[in-house]
Amino acid sequence: MDATSYLRFLFLLMAALLLLLFVRTWVRLPSLRAEEIALDCSEFGSSCTFKQRLQGGRSGGFIQKNKPPKYQKVDHENEVVKHPLDPLTVREIKKVQGILSKSSALNNRKFSLHSVVLEEPLKEEVQAWRPGKKLPSRKASIIAHVEGYSHKMIVDLALGQIVTNEVSHATGYPTMTVEDMQSSVRVPLKNKEFLDTIRKRGVNISDVSCVPISPGWFGEAEEGKRLIKVQCYSMAGTANFYMRPIEGLTILVDMDVQEVLKITDNGKDIPLPKGENSDYRLSAQKYPLLPPLNPISIEQPKGPSFKVDGHQVKWGSWEFHVKPDPRAGVIISEAKVRDPDTGKMRRVLYKGFTSELFVPYMDPSDAWYFKTYMDAGEYGFGLNTMSLEPLNDCPRNAYYMDGVFTSADGKPYVRPNMVCIFERYAGDIAWRHTECPISGLEIREARQKVTLVVRMSASVANYDYIVDWEFQTDGLIRTKVGLSGILMVKGTKHKNVNQIDSNAELHGTLLAENVIGVIHDHYVTFHLDMDIDGTDNSFVEVKMAKKTVDNGPTPRKSFWTAERHIAQTEKDAQIQLSLYNPSEFHMINPSKKTKIGNPVGYKLVPGGTAASLLDHNDPPQLRGAFTNNQIWVTPYNRSEQWAGGLYTYQSKGDDTLAVWSNRDRPIEKKDIVLWYTLGFHHLPCQEDYPIMPTVSSSFDLKPVNFFESNPILRTAPMTEKDLPMCAASAE
Repeated sequence: MDATSYLRFLFLLMAALLLLLFVRTWVRLPSLRAEEIALDCSEFGSSCTFKQRLQGGRSGGFIQKNKPPKYQKVDHENEVVKHPLDPLTVREIKKVQGILSKSSALNNRKFSLHSVVLEEPLKEEVQAWRPGKKLPSRKASIIAHVEGYSHKMIVDLALGQIVTNEVSHATGYPTMTVEDMQSSVRVPLKNKEFLDTIRKRGVNISDVSCVPISPGWFGEAEEGKRLIKVQCYSMAGTANFYMRPIEGLTILVDMDVQEVLKITDNGKDIPLPKGENSDYRLSAQKYPLLPPLNPISIEQPKGPSFKVDGHQVKWGSWEFHVKPDPRAGVIISEAKVRDPDTGKMRRVLYKGFTSELFVPYMDPSDAWYFKTYMDAGEYGFGLNTMSLEPLNDCPRNAYYMDGVFTSADGKPYVRPNMVCIFERYAGDIAWRHTECPISGLEIREARQKVTLVVRMSASVANYDYIVDWEFQTDGLIRTKVGLSGILMVKGTKHKNVNQIDSNAELHGTLLAENVIGVIHDHYVTFHLDMDIDGTDNSFVEVKMAKKTVDNGPTPRKSFWTAERHIAQTEKDAQIQLSLYNPSEFHMINPSKKTKIGNPVGYKLVPGGTAASLLDHNDPPQLRGAFTNNQIWVTPYNRSEQWAGGLYTYQSKGDDTLAVWSNRDRPIEKKDIVLWYTLGFHHLPCQEDYPIMPTVSSSFDLKPVNFFESNPILRTAPMTEKDLPMCAASAE
């Protein structure tokens, strides 16, 4: 057979094989809709399936046939403390409860415990500690409400006794307990006047659902009692009762004596919204649904790259400590990054957390003016942090961490899956460069952007907050806040915008028949104790100053330069961001320099920059004065952690970040704390009804002359051989 005939024979043979394969596939196609074909995925460490899913326009694809995700079960009864900053264990909380029950400070007195957390050791003790060494003495910090007074106690667990008991005479009260909130909403249901009012509104008592609303502070008449306001909704026909407010009905309750003090009903002529199509549950949705997307999962054939030991996390060049907290939600501590040149771990962030969330609504009417929430100091951001939903809140291969909290009577309880830790890859690029043809160099270099995320999600009544702490391979830390959940809406007579007088002030947007989405703000203030290569740090504002050129040697008429201003005192570092007066904001260690002489540092890269428009003398803004500036810098002080004050509930704003900062203390070459506020203005729209899609913003802590060069230079690219290859084979 000559060469031409041989090639013709091979061509015909290949064509016949392809035809046979096509016919076999076409014949078997109907049965593929009902059966699964096993795949050889030995590199996965688990089996895979290929399933034809043609219905609903959905195409087939590879999906992993895994067992349900494994969640890390911790034996909390026998948990061992491994780090000085580890939260109190179940056994330690039980020990605290026993000590308090025998103490004369609480014995035979009416009390409730509002916070039982670790009294952290001194910073120098924590930084001096090394694994294998003896842990600093364990102490518990307790906030208690005892017969009308707030107490801060320190319990020494080794000594088995209260070593400090400070009584507060301030106007504010501690964060509400879960029991406070639950019991308060039940009080109106025992009140005849309230029950009669509900019936007159045409609402069945069995359909009523009420929520506890912190009253803020609006004068001396509201002092001397722990007050709360309760407002109610109808659950008839929908799980989304927030869309059916019983408008204008407000019940003032004394939390301590569980008594209704006043009932105000200014909404008798406002109909109850129908709440049609407002139920957000999947089972309640009308068909057809939107075309579904194929499932997405990032596979990690060798498992995750991070390791968790207790509360210590190691990933890539990063090491840090994660602690669930009843007020802050999550606290990131002792964040260090490995220097690629020396191999040494270098300090970046000693402690970072959500210090306060201020949410004022913009309706001055009787049923709305007091809605000026402090979600951390009044409700407890961590107390309202919910268990995360695997595969939807967090991806496959996430590690879950529980929170251990304390009830009002001192008993410990566990909030499972409160925090998740996972690696994120969304197809982003960490760095790339391709040489253009002009250079004559055929170079294409790219590095995928894989990051590590620590996530929590708090559901503070209607709103859900998602907070991510994201660590990147270039040394950057990104903190992201997502706002989701459900709007708090107002009932109205109006069914259509055509019925509304052009001069009327709705204080929001008409979203549906008889429903207004009220304008409001969200301010999320972060406490960032930066320790850049040590504690002697300075804050530098690098102003970008415009310069003009007259009769210069070139045609240029203007340019800008960077002018560095080192803040000497706190007032020098009170910053209001301005688009047309831009600056960079550096935290530096002036005593540590790079090889060429630049002081090492990190810079704050602002994100959401909405600023408060309220009058500074308005009572809500007096309490939320920490939002008067977006940036503050204060000297480190163990007692100055909560931007709204230690006792925020019904406080009048006399113990806030703004008050501390106005002392104007020296901050150059000191152990200093950076405070930053993410701001959101929210003018609701119909797409926010009946549920609100997540809106996000973030800020960065970015190295600035911290490394000798970009650490990404030494990271390896991904190749095909790093990934599993699946081949179909019959089961």
